[in-house]
Amino acid sequence: MPFRRISQHLITIAAFVGLFVVLVLPNRLDWIAGVAFFVFPLELLIIGLLLLVPGKAGGAVRVLLALLLGLAMLLRGADLVVHEIFARRFNLVFDAHLLADANRLLSGTVGSLSSLIVGLLLVALVLLLCWLAFAMLGRIQRVLQGAPRLAGVALVVLAMSWGLLKVTDGSPRADSFTSYQLLAHSQDTIASLRDIRSFAETVGDDPMAERAPESLFTKLQGKDVFVVFLESYGRAVLERDPFAESVTARLENATERLKVAGFHSRSAFLTAPVVGGQSWRARATLLSGAWIPSETRHTSLILSDRMSLNRLFRNAGWRTVAAMPAITMAWPEGAFFGYDQIYHAHNFGYEGLPFNWVTMPDQYVFSAIEARERVGQDRPPLMAELALISSHAPWTPVAELVPWDQVGDGRIFNKQAQAGPTPEEVWSDVDRIRDFYLRSIDYVLETLVSYIEEYGDDNLVLLALGDHPAAPMVTGDVDDREVPVHLIARDPAVMEAIADWQWQEGMLPGAAAPVWRMDQVRDRLVNAFSDPQEKTE
Repeated sequence: MPFRRISQHLITIAAFVGLFVVLVLPNRLDWIAGVAFFVFPLELLIIGLLLLVPGKAGGAVRVLLALLLGLAMLLRGADLVVHEIFARRFNLVFDAHLLADANRLLSGTVGSLSSLIVGLLLVALVLLLCWLAFAMLGRIQRVLQGAPRLAGVALVVLAMSWGLLKVTDGSPRADSFTSYQLLAHSQDTIASLRDIRSFAETVGDDPMAERAPESLFTKLQGKDVFVVFLESYGRAVLERDPFAESVTARLENATERLKVAGFHSRSAFLTAPVVGGQSWRARATLLSGAWIPSETRHTSLILSDRMSLNRLFRNAGWRTVAAMPAITMAWPEGAFFGYDQIYHAHNFGYEGLPFNWVTMPDQYVFSAIEARERVGQDRPPLMAELALISSHAPWTPVAELVPWDQVGDGRIFNKQAQAGPTPEEVWSDVDRIRDFYLRSIDYVLETLVSYIEEYGDDNLVLLALGDHPAAPMVTGDVDDREVPVHLIARDPAVMEAIADWQWQEGMLPGAAAPVWRMDQVRDRLVNAFSDPQEKTE
C-alpha cells in the first residue's frame, strides 16, 4: 500500500534525522542556533559502518551503541540544565547530589507531590531516551543492511571526505562533537577523582593553625564583626539590564545614607567558586581560605583540621554565632566552623509564615541577632555569620521592610508571606523571573542599610558580599563568576587597616575595582587586622 510505504520512508527519514540531531545538538542553550546544525558529524559515519555488522554480533553492536547514545543524550541534557543554573558542564563525580538538592528545592517551592511527579517523569524520560536510541538504531540498521555493499562504499567515501575536509583546512563543519563530549566527561571524571585525593591530602596544611590567639584581630578588639552573605547577589546586577539602573541607584543611595549615619564603606569584587546555587560552598571557601567548587572538596574540608575564620575569631575571644535560616534539617557540618551558637529555622524564634522556600525574611534575621546577641554591656565581642536568603529563588513573595520595633516574633510578616503571585506564575516567563529577582535584591540591600541606620554603632563592622551570582538563565550572563563585596564600619581605623587593599570608596564598585578569589579573604582579613609581627603571607 502506498500509505504504508510512505509511512515507512518517513520513519526511516526520522531515524536518520534523529540520529543526526543527537550527534550535533550543542550542550549549551546559547549555542543552539541554525549554524550549529550545519555540520558533518564523523560519528554518523562510524555508527553507520558499525551497524553493517551482521547477525548476533550486529545485534550486540546495536545494544552497545544504544547505551552510548543514551548516555550521550543524558549527559547532553544534564549539561544543558547544569549550565543554565551553574554555568558549567555536568560532573559525574561532583554532581550526583544535585538530584537530592533539586528535590528539596522543588518540595519547598511547589510541594512534595509535585516534586515526586517530577522525579517520576525524569525516570520515565531516561527510559524513553534509551528506548528511542535502540529503536532509531534498529531502523537505520535495517536500511543499511538492506544494501550492505552500497551502504559500505558510500560510508567509506563519506568518511574519506570528512578526513579530507579536516586535514586540508581544519573545517569546523567536519565535526565530532559527541565523541568530544564523552571524552570531556571521561577526563572530568578522572580529574575529579584525582582532585579528591590531592585536596584531601593538602587541605589540612594550614599556616593559620599556628597563629597565637593573642595576636589575632588586635585592630578589631571590642568590635562586633558581621560576615553577611547576600543570596544570589552577583556582579551582573550592577552591570547588565534589566538590573543595573535600579541596583546602581540603590548602592549610590546606600553610600550616601551610610555617610549620613557616620559609616564608611569600601567595595570590590570576589570570584565565587560556584554560580547559581550551592551557597554553602561559597561560604566554606571564604571562611576556610580554601577553594571549594565541589561537594567532595566540601566533604574533605569538613573532615580536616583547617582553621575557619569563625574559629580564629573564637580563639581570639569573640563569641561566634551563625544565623542560618535555610537550615531545616540536622547540620553536623556546622561543627567544623567553630560556632558557639547556631540559629536555624527551628530555634530562631520566628513564628511567622514562610515566604515559600524562604523560611523567614532577612529583616527578621537581623532583628533576632540584634535582640539575642548584641544586648547587654557585659558580653564578649560578637562574630556573627549571617546567610540571608530573601533573594533566594523562587523570589516570591518579596518581603517589605516594617518598622524595626514592630518585627517581634515575625508574625507581622504573615500578610506579606501570603501576598504576591505563586512561584508557578512568576516562573512562567523569564522577564517576570528577572523582575522579581531584582525586587528581592533591592529588598536585601535596603534591609542591610536600614539595619545599620537603626542599630549601627562605633563597634559594628560588617563584611557583606554575594555568595554567588544568580543562574545564567536569570542574569543573562553565562560568564559571570564575580560578586560584589563591601566592608562597612564607623571607625575610620578599620578603613585605614585595609588601605593597601585598594578597594573603592562607597558601596558601588566600578569596573576597575580589585577582583580577588573568594578563598583569599580569610588570610587577608587576618593579616590586615592582626598583629603585624605575626603576619602570614
